[in-house]
Amino acid sequence: MYMGFDSSGSFLILILLMIFASMASMGVKSTFNKYHRVRSARNITGAEAAQMMLNKNGLYDVRIERIAGNLTDHYDPRTKTVRLSDPVYSNASVASVSVACHEVGHAIQHEQGYAPLAIRTAILPAAQLGSQALWPLFFIGIIFSLPGLIQIGILFFTFSVLFQLVTLPVEFNASARALENMEAYGILVDEENEHAKKVLKAAAMTYVAAAAMAVGQLVRMLLLSNRRR
Repeated sequence: MYMGFDSSGSFLILILLMIFASMASMGVKSTFNKYHRVRSARNITGAEAAQMMLNKNGLYDVRIERIAGNLTDHYDPRTKTVRLSDPVYSNASVASVSVACHEVGHAIQHEQGYAPLAIRTAILPAAQLGSQALWPLFFIGIIFSLPGLIQIGILFFTFSVLFQLVTLPVEFNASARALENMEAYGILVDEENEHAKKVLKAAAMTYVAAAAMAVGQLVRMLLLSNRRR
């Protein structure tokens, strides 16, 4: 169906971006698993490392919770909660500590009013709506030649693209804060900090891939819309 609508080569670009995204996902899992087997010298768990970093930065009103799943870790600015997945919360590996401190990096961003995080939080509802409403509106518009629906679908998806783009500085900055704190407060020591960089760099590539995919999808939608007109 896509190829019938579009012969510009954007479909091939989208496939390449999907391959890139898959490789990034496999890369972060592989890197996490590798350093998940390396126990930290201080023998502290991800939850303990997160609590230490919170205390060092005076964030006593931020909670730490365990959440089910694998690599489902995140910071919720609405409730000021750092949620750590099972493999991170209670494990004392270099990977677990790195991921936990990264999420605390978001809590520090929130406390300090880091602008990109505020923007991302503000556009999240529109981005979620866009990801859900995008394809039905867009393809109904394409099939029944309804330009208005096509444009609404593109507009909705634009919020999703903006969300992915603003996520990049948010995630890179959180990793930088984590690395700085882990080294400054001795949460990780010596070569462990280099291992942490590899873990967080691999994780960052998944966000780069997601942003590239979103931009590729938007460009393709615009091409399809122009061809339809």
